Amino acid sequence: MKFGEYAKTFIPQINEAIKLLFQEKLKTVKNDFLVSYYTELRDYILSGGKRIRPLLSIGAFNSLNEDHNDKIINPSVGIELLHNASLIHDDIIDKDNFRRGEPSFHYRFQTYHQKHNLEKMQKVDFGNSIGIIGGDSMYFLGLEAYLSNNFADPLNLKAINYYHQAFIEIADGVLIETEMVNRNKVSLKEYIEMISLKTGALIEKALLIGASYANIDEKYKTYFSTYGINLGIIFQIVDDILGTFGDSKITGKPTDGDIREGKWTCLLIEALNNLEIDDRILLNSLIKKTNITNSDVSKVKKLFLKADVINSCKKQANKYYEEASDALKELSVVIKSSELEFFTDLLDFVTKREY
Repeated sequence: MKFGEYAKTFIPQINEAIKLLFQEKLKTVKNDFLVSYYTELRDYILSGGKRIRPLLSIGAFNSLNEDHNDKIINPSVGIELLHNASLIHDDIIDKDNFRRGEPSFHYRFQTYHQKHNLEKMQKVDFGNSIGIIGGDSMYFLGLEAYLSNNFADPLNLKAINYYHQAFIEIADGVLIETEMVNRNKVSLKEYIEMISLKTGALIEKALLIGASYANIDEKYKTYFSTYGINLGIIFQIVDDILGTFGDSKITGKPTDGDIREGKWTCLLIEALNNLEIDDRILLNSLIKKTNITNSDVSKVKKLFLKADVINSCKKQANKYYEEASDALKELSVVIKSSELEFFTDLLDFVTKREY
C-alpha cells in the first residue's frame, strides 16, 4: 500500500483517537482556564501534521501481523503527542509564531492575553510560560496512550521505555543544536549526530514501539532502527532545504528563520565547505550577526546558491536513502508486502517532499 493510501486509511482513526484522549482528559478538569487550556492543546495538535510517526507505529505492527488490527491505533498516538510536545518547545526556542500555517501554541496564549486584557504579565512572558507547560502536558498525555489500550502490561511497559528513550534523545539533540549556534565551526559528522538524536530518534522509536507490540524477533529490530534513523536524517536534511528555499505558502513557515537564528543546517555546513575563502568569510560574518536584516538574509541565500548547497545536501540525503533501502531489503523476508510498499513509498516521499 502506498504512503498516501496508508495515510488516507489511518489518519482519520489516529485523529479520532487523539480526540478521545483529550475528551477523557477534559472530563477530569473543572477549572475554566484549564478547560480552555486543554481545548487549545487539543486544537493545536489537530490543526495539521502528516502523522508520520503514528503511521510508522501502525505500519510496523501491521507488517508483522497477518491481518490489520485496529487495537494498535490507540497506543500509536502516544508518539505523536511526544512529537508535538517537542514542537511546542521548539517554537518557543526559535521564536516561531506559526506552525503549519497556524498559530504556534505559545502564540495562541499571547492572543489569549490580549483578548482577556491581562495586566500582571507581559503577553510574551505569559505565552511562553503557558507554552512551556503545554509541551510538558502534551508529553504526559502521550503516556496515557500506553496506559489505556487493549495490550498486555508487559508490552505497554516496553512501549513506555521506548517513549522515555525518545524523549531523552530529543532533548539531547536540541541541547546540542542550541550549543552549536554559538560555535564558529561544525562538521557534517557533528550535524548528523545531532539530527540523529533530534529527529531520527523519534522516528526510530515509533517503529520500535509498533514492532514491539507485535512481538518482533530481536534480530529484526536492528533493521527497523536503521531504517528509522536514516529516514529521520533524510527528513531533517530536506527540512533544512525547505526551511530556506521552500514555498512558505506550502510549508506554513517563513523561509528566513534558520538563517536569522544562525542554525547549523546542512546548507550552512555545505556552503562553508564549498565556497572560496572570501565568500566563506562573508558568510560567516553574516551568520554571526545578532540582528540579521532582510538584505543579509538575501545575501546568505545567494551564497548558498553559489555553493550549490541544494544539490550537495540532496547528495548527502541520498547516502542515507541507500542505507534505509538496504534495511528494508533485510526486513522484506519477514514483513508483509503491503507494509513493505508503505515503508518504501514513505522513504521516497520524505526524500522528495515539498512540505
